[in-house]
Amino acid sequence: MNDTYRPTMEDVARVAGVSRTTVSFVLNNRDGARIAPETRDRVQQVAAELGYRPHGGARALASRRSSLIGLVSEIVTSPFGAATIRGIQDTVRRAGYTLFIVPTSTEAAMDSEAFETLLKSRVEGIIYATGWNCRVRMPAQAREIPTVLVHCIDPVSGLPCVRPDEEQMGRLAAQALLEGHHRDIGVIELDPNDGEAAPGRRVGCEAYLEQAGIPWSTVRVAVGHGTTRGGYAAAARLLTDHPWLTGLVCGNDRMAMGAYDAIREQGLRVRDDVAVIGIDDQELIADQLHPALTTVALPFEEMGQVAASHLLALMEGEEVPAETLLPGQIIRRSSAWHP
Repeated sequence: MNDTYRPTMEDVARVAGVSRTTVSFVLNNRDGARIAPETRDRVQQVAAELGYRPHGGARALASRRSSLIGLVSEIVTSPFGAATIRGIQDTVRRAGYTLFIVPTSTEAAMDSEAFETLLKSRVEGIIYATGWNCRVRMPAQAREIPTVLVHCIDPVSGLPCVRPDEEQMGRLAAQALLEGHHRDIGVIELDPNDGEAAPGRRVGCEAYLEQAGIPWSTVRVAVGHGTTRGGYAAAARLLTDHPWLTGLVCGNDRMAMGAYDAIREQGLRVRDDVAVIGIDDQELIADQLHPALTTVALPFEEMGQVAASHLLALMEGEEVPAETLLPGQIIRRSSAWHP
């Protein structure tokens, strides 16, 4: 071997049969890395056998790292923002980073300013998160630094994104209703032209009902536009036009809350006469309604965790999936009969 040859971290990773990130975490004693003891031993042994030594320049560069990760988001004050931010913050903190949050809106100019602020602060990666599942257009600065999207997608840039599996949300909502053996069903949808959630949830709900022997042509559908007032109006219309309905699937918890009022105004009881299912598991609604709302919880905290993990991997030069869809979970309460 040439006397001037210096083994690299990539050499250690190749011989040890692990990723470069694993080698970096082991040799730099990175806190919070979940690496098996036998893997640590193997990496250290290979590094010793190859004579690996950290390059002085690399150590100096590392010492100038900011250890900052940026979050650009409109969700700071949203009902679900805390869970997403908690997932991000816990993950980056375990990896030795501090989260720098810059609030923004959906305006492109503000997004560009937020990215510029973070780049000037020498963050090492950026997470961009929205409060609803939508399409976005990332500013040019997003291509200058590792960036991961949460709860949104940018088809133009193709940046990696982490989103809820909306079709699965629709399937779970239909499943929760059918547990009570309902056949006469109404669906109150989000605006189908507003974001990615409504189309996905309809596809999932329709597929599940069809598999259960309930043709979509027999399901009564109204649009509630995602609001409590809209949910009330849609439920009132459905129950007036189709008084035999015994179950309502609502595209979010706010519309379900409005449906409660419509059901009661018609002299009916939630669950006993008309079962109601929501989607979101919004803390200030689902648990507080009477009876408490059966709903499908979105994976907000997990989205934050996975997005942060993907960003850390990108920062180490690893590849991550272009799109990650995460499942929801039925939260069974008292607004529908369950076995």
